[in-house]
Amino acid sequence: MTKMNLIDRAVAAVSPERGLRRAAARQGLELINSGYGNYGASTTKKSMRGWQFAGGDAKSDIEDNLKTLRERSRDAYMGVPIATGALKTMRTNVVAGGLTPSPQIDADFLGMTPEQANDLQMQIIREFSLWADSPLCDADRVDNFYKLQQLAFLAYMMNGDAFAVLPMRRNVGQQYDLRVQLIEADRVCSPDGDDRLFPCIVDNHVVDSIVQGVETDETGAVIAYWICNQHPLSSMTAMPEPMKWNRVEAYGATTGRRNILHIMNRERSGQRRGVPMLAPVLEALKQLGRYTDAEITAAVISAMFTVFITKDAPSIGRPLGEVIPSNQQIDAEDRGTIELGSGAIIDLDAGEKVEFADPKHPNTGFDAFSTAIIRQIASALEIPSEVLMKQFTASYSAARGALNEFWRTCDMMRSWFVDDFCQPIYEEWITEAIATGRINAPGFFEDPAIKKAYTSCTWNGPARTNLNPVQEVDAAVKRVDAGFSTADQETATMNGGSYAMNIRQRLIEAKMKKEVDDIAKGEEVQNRQSGGDAAAQGKE
Repeated sequence: MTKMNLIDRAVAAVSPERGLRRAAARQGLELINSGYGNYGASTTKKSMRGWQFAGGDAKSDIEDNLKTLRERSRDAYMGVPIATGALKTMRTNVVAGGLTPSPQIDADFLGMTPEQANDLQMQIIREFSLWADSPLCDADRVDNFYKLQQLAFLAYMMNGDAFAVLPMRRNVGQQYDLRVQLIEADRVCSPDGDDRLFPCIVDNHVVDSIVQGVETDETGAVIAYWICNQHPLSSMTAMPEPMKWNRVEAYGATTGRRNILHIMNRERSGQRRGVPMLAPVLEALKQLGRYTDAEITAAVISAMFTVFITKDAPSIGRPLGEVIPSNQQIDAEDRGTIELGSGAIIDLDAGEKVEFADPKHPNTGFDAFSTAIIRQIASALEIPSEVLMKQFTASYSAARGALNEFWRTCDMMRSWFVDDFCQPIYEEWITEAIATGRINAPGFFEDPAIKKAYTSCTWNGPARTNLNPVQEVDAAVKRVDAGFSTADQETATMNGGSYAMNIRQRLIEAKMKKEVDDIAKGEEVQNRQSGGDAAAQGKE
């Protein structure tokens, strides 16, 4: 209760009624100025009393629920069309056929001329293609580097995170030993499924803490990952050997090399594992899937020819279904159904009459209701509903606004995916290329700043959708002319290409066209001369 000050007590002593009004006014003012306590944090409002809530740290809120979230997310991806479409839409627009590197060497810092830097960049691109275009870059020898990007990004969205081990393996006929081995999120787990929150010994290793397979030191820094030799969800028949855990250090003790990549986008500080993209909308997705299945089933049933026979008394004639021979009936064993043949003339018994079923399906409210739910799901996933449903039925401005908003999401996700997966692998590859002498980079291993100057790179992916290509091109030209952008940036944005390579190709094409034009002109002159000689001979 609000305490009365000296003035309030004096007023109350003289006039209790006025003192009561002052106290009530003061209490009301405190309610107005109570911040969140009178709104989102209120425990007295009727609208908030039924809100069940409980707070916890990142482990209790996230890591302790990951097993269920992963399995439900994968199930939704495999069985709910909207979930499947959401993940594939993000994969297609963020990664598509794979992000390609465009080296951006700091020529000024390295003391190189622009021509020298350009020649080195082209050499790097050619050398990288030798490794990236071959499935030998994959430890499983299945996918090339660009397909591995698709798989890693889809795994991140579906499971919450993904892992990539970077072993060195020698193959005959292969110039590079670097390999990329993707590890599904379930295999990175605490030994025996038990997290360690206090210092202990695990497999002869002194550990400070292990949460969901991620080992940290006393300061909270990640120092190692524990990888199971088998998938924990595999059937027992597929496990000839007992489950064992391999401890992989995050960084090499002597070289500082990254031994494993953790592809994750954190939501909270202290979080060690990622959350599946579908986690916030799993309930809505499942309920929508059930509703859709129910409507489809009802619509199929309603499409069938359903007849009800009403009787006033038991039938004394042949059953109605016997008008069709048993060998021609679809379900002759089911005596509870009656089958009608095409063009059949049936004489009903006395007191019998036929009633046709009149179901109310398809439900006219299905589309409006499902659209409303899909919009909420799309909003939570940062995918405009127009993009998620692939329906651009609104105006040009609305469609363009939806696409622009979606591309902000794609740019953000592409940026961190490059930081977590593409760029680290690129740096490991170029380190091997320079160490083996296939690329000459003086000072690369001597100064981290020089290494950074050589490894600077941008990654180009799928271009934005152009609803009006003419306007988009005009806007790009104006941005370049005004200095707001560069030709290389605009080329990468519009079609994912390289302006330098385009110019180089245009020079080649111009040279080829000139040669063709010169040949054509020579033939034309020769034809004219031949025609003139023939005319002269005719006159003679």
